[in-house]
Amino acid sequence: MTPVSPEKNEAVNNAGPENAPVSKPKRTEKTLRTAIIRFAGDSGDGMQLTGDRFTDASAIMGNDISTLPDYPAEIRAPAGTLPGVSSFQVNIGSVATHTPGDRPQTLVAMNPAALKVHLPDVEEHGWVIVNTDAFTPGNLKKALWSANPLDGSTLKDYTVIKIPISTLTQKALQESKLSPSEVERCKNFYALGLIFWLYDRTPDSTLQWIEQKFSKKQDIAQANAAALRAGYSYADVTDLFPVRYQVKKAAIGPGVYRKISGNEALALGLVTAANLAGKDLFYGSYPITPASGILHELSKHKNFRVKTFQAEDEIAAMGAVIGASFGGHLGVTGTSGPGMCLKSEAIGLAIMVELPCVIIDVQRGGPSTGLPTKTEQADLLQAMFGRNGESPVAVVAPATPAECFDMAIEAVRIAFKFMTPVIILSDGYIANGAEPWKLPDVGKLPKIVVEHPKTGESFQPYERDPKTLAREWAIPGTPGLMHRIGGIEKANITGSVSYDPENHEKMCRLRTEKVARIADDIAPAEVIGPKKGKLLVVGWGNTYGPILTAIENLRAAGKAVSMCHLRYLNPFPKNFSEVFSQFEKILVPELNLGQFLFLLRGRFPKIRAEGFNKVQGQPFKVAEIESKIRELL
Repeated sequence: MTPVSPEKNEAVNNAGPENAPVSKPKRTEKTLRTAIIRFAGDSGDGMQLTGDRFTDASAIMGNDISTLPDYPAEIRAPAGTLPGVSSFQVNIGSVATHTPGDRPQTLVAMNPAALKVHLPDVEEHGWVIVNTDAFTPGNLKKALWSANPLDGSTLKDYTVIKIPISTLTQKALQESKLSPSEVERCKNFYALGLIFWLYDRTPDSTLQWIEQKFSKKQDIAQANAAALRAGYSYADVTDLFPVRYQVKKAAIGPGVYRKISGNEALALGLVTAANLAGKDLFYGSYPITPASGILHELSKHKNFRVKTFQAEDEIAAMGAVIGASFGGHLGVTGTSGPGMCLKSEAIGLAIMVELPCVIIDVQRGGPSTGLPTKTEQADLLQAMFGRNGESPVAVVAPATPAECFDMAIEAVRIAFKFMTPVIILSDGYIANGAEPWKLPDVGKLPKIVVEHPKTGESFQPYERDPKTLAREWAIPGTPGLMHRIGGIEKANITGSVSYDPENHEKMCRLRTEKVARIADDIAPAEVIGPKKGKLLVVGWGNTYGPILTAIENLRAAGKAVSMCHLRYLNPFPKNFSEVFSQFEKILVPELNLGQFLFLLRGRFPKIRAEGFNKVQGQPFKVAEIESKIRELL
C-alpha cells in the first residue's frame, strides 16, 4: 500500500467533502451483502456513541442492522487497561441480519488495549485501523504488549491502516476554542468520518444530530462536526484505502421503521399495554445494570399516565409494585439477577394474594455481582423456582430487541387475565442490542379487557373464573368489597386466614393449575424448516438470531435441520411435546450450563435432547452453533 506523504496529510487535515482536492486516488468499488464493523477503545473514547451514530446512518440508508454494545464492567477502569476496553459491533446488510455477526471485517482500535482484546476476532485479511498516537510505551505496557504490535509480524494477517487520529483531530480543530482535553474527545468523530467514507455512508444525519445534541454548546457542536468532516475527507483524498464498500438497501416491507433496543421496546410495550387496558402504569425500580434503561425510558413518558419510582432498594421497589397493583393499576418492576434474589419474598406475596404484576429480569452474568455488563441466560431456574414454597408464576422470554414490545404487551395481558405475576426474561444482549422495528398500527392492537367487581355485586375474594381460575380484582375502597390481604395462606373462596392442611394443599394446587391453564391461551410452538427429521434445534431468548442464521446457512448447504424457538417458558405451549416428538435428536443451545434442558428432561423424561452450553458473558457465534449441528448430523 502506497504510503501517504506528511505534506499530503497536512493538505487534507482541514478539508471537508465540499473542498476536497479534485485529483483523487483510483479505487475499487465493491458491493457487500453484509458488513461487520467493530469500534473499540477506552471507556472514555466514545465508542458506544460512535457505533450508535454509524448504526443510525446505516438504518436511515435502508440497511438491516443488528448491534452488540459491549461495556466494561468497571465504572471507570484505569485508562488504557484491558478491563477498560469498550466496544460496539454492528452488522449492516442488504439482506436480513439476525445477529451482530461473528467476526468483524473492520476493527477500529483507538488504543493498544482495544487491539489486544479484539484482534483475535477480526476475520483474516480484515481491516485493522489503529490510532497510532495511542501506541506509546506507557499504553503498550498497560495493555500487556511486550513489543509494539504495529512493528514486526503481529499484524501480518490483516490489512492494517495506521493513522495518527489524535494528531489529525488536533490539527483539524486548531482554530477551535476548546481546551486540549475537549479536542481530544472529538477524535471518535474523526474515526467515524473515516468509516463513513469507507462504507459509503452519508454523514448528513450525524451532522444534524450533532447540531441538535449540542445546540446549547456551539463550540462543541462545531468541533465535532469539523472532526467528522475532516476524517471523511482524509479517507477520500488520501490513498490509504484502495477499496470502498457499498451495502445496498435491504428489501423490507412498507411501513414506518425506527431503530430500537430491547429496553426501549419493553418500555414502549408497557406504555402501550397500559393504554390498551385503560390503566395507569406504575414502574418501581432500583437502578441495576443492564435493566436501568427501562426506568430511564419510562421516565420520559409521564404524559401517558406513567409514574416512575426509583426505590431505595429492590425490596421496596417490589413492595411498591404490589401496592400499585392492589390499587387497580398496572404494577411493573425491572431488575437483573441479583435484584431478583432480593425481590423473591415480595414476589411470593404477589403470588399469595394473586395480584397481576410484571417483573422484568434483564439477565447478566452471575452469581452474585458476577459480570454486570455481560450477557447470560442463567436466571431461568430462579424465575421458575426462586421463591419459598409452591409459588408458580408465568414466564415469557422475547427473542429479539424488537420483539420485546410484543412480549411486554403479552405479559400484561396474561397477568390481567389470569391474575398472576408474570416474569419477562430479557438479557443484556437483547436489552442493549438494537434492530429495525416497524411501528405497529396502534388502532389494530387488541384491547386488554379488565373488569372489576362493582358495589352491590355478590363478592367472594377467592371465588374463581371457572375457565381461567383467576380470582376477581377488587379495587380497595369500593363499598362492599372489603377483603383480607397479606402473605398468610388464604381460605378458599372467602380469603380468610387459614392454617387448615387440606385447604393449604387445595390452594397450592389451584394456583399451580391456574398458571398451567395459560397454555390454553397462548400461541402454539412453531417449527422453522421441515416439521420432522433428524435434528431440531430448540432455543429461547437471545439464542434466536444465531440459531436462525445457522439453520439458514446449513439448509442452503443441503442439510436437513429445523428449529423451534419458545417465547413461553412457563407454561410450555400445549403442542410442544408433539413438535419435538417428530425428530430423532434435539439440540438445546443456552448461555448457561443447561437450565432449559433440565426443565425439558424433568417435564419430558424420554426426550432425546443434548445441551450446548456457553457461559462467557458473550452471545453465541453462528459458527459455534453451525459446528455443533454438523457434529450431530
